[in-house]
Amino acid sequence: MAEKAGSSSGTTGTGPEEPPRSADLKGGPGHTVLLALVLAVPVTKVAYTVGGGGAARDVFVGMEPANWPDVLIGMVLTDPLLASVLAVVVSRVVFALFAARGAVPVGGGFWAVVQRVALTVVNPIAVGVVDACFFGPWWGLGTGLAAYALRKGVVVECRTGRRRPHGHRAGRPATAGAHHEGDGRPSPGLRRVAALEQWVALGLTTVALPALCFVSALDGQAWTSIVRCQVTDGTRSESNRLIELGRKGNGVVGWNLDTEEISNGLGCTGEESLYVREPWWRG
Repeated sequence: MAEKAGSSSGTTGTGPEEPPRSADLKGGPGHTVLLALVLAVPVTKVAYTVGGGGAARDVFVGMEPANWPDVLIGMVLTDPLLASVLAVVVSRVVFALFAARGAVPVGGGFWAVVQRVALTVVNPIAVGVVDACFFGPWWGLGTGLAAYALRKGVVVECRTGRRRPHGHRAGRPATAGAHHEGDGRPSPGLRRVAALEQWVALGLTTVALPALCFVSALDGQAWTSIVRCQVTDGTRSESNRLIELGRKGNGVVGWNLDTEEISNGLGCTGEESLYVREPWWRG
C-alpha cells in the first residue's frame, strides 16, 4: 500500500509538468497564433492598403491564388523587426515540436551532448544568416542569438524533466543526465531558466508577434513594388501608379491607385516609396 501511495504521489507531483510537452505536440499557443496570423494578416494588409470591400476582393482575384503568399512574404521582407521576431518564434515552435516527439537527446554521454549542441545551434545560425542577408549583420546576429536562447531554454526543460518526450510515463525518472538536487527535483537555477524561457517565448508569440504583424498590416505601405505605367483605356493613355500584382508579357497587372481598379500597364518604371495611404494610427 505504501508503494502504491508513493507511486501515486510521484505521478501527481509530475503531473503539472506534462502540459508543455502536450501543448507542443498537439498544438500549443505558438501553433495557434501562427496559423491565425497567416490567415488574418495578409487579408488585413490588402484590405487596409487598397480600401477594403470590393477592392480587396478584386486584388486577390487579380493576384491569383498562387501569388497570395506574396503578401505575407512582402510584409516580412520590408520590416526587419517583424522578420526577426517571426524567425525567432518559428525556430522555437519547430524545435519544441521536435523535442515533444523525443528528438532532443537528454543523456549525459558525449554523442548526446554533440547532438544537443547541433540541434540547438544549427537553426539559429541559419535564421541569423538569412536575416543578415536581407537586413544587415546586426539584425542577423540579434536574431540568431535570440533564437538560440529560446532553443536552449527548451533543452533545459528537457534535461530537468519539465518537458518530457511523447510516450514518457510520468512515474518514471525524469531523464538520464538531468540535473537534480538531493531530493530528486531539478535544481532551482535550471527551473528558473526554464520558466523564464517559457514566459519570454509566450510573450513573443502571443503579444509581440501579433502586434508587429498588425502594425505592419496597417502602416499604409504596399506589400510589393509600386510602379508607374502607361495604362490604355480605349483610345486614351495615361500614366498611373500601380501596385504590382503580376507580370504578363511585357506588361504589369496591378491595382491602379488612380482609378481604383485592376489595370494592365506598359513601359513601367519602379517608384521608391511604397506608401499608398497614411498609417491607421494617423488616420
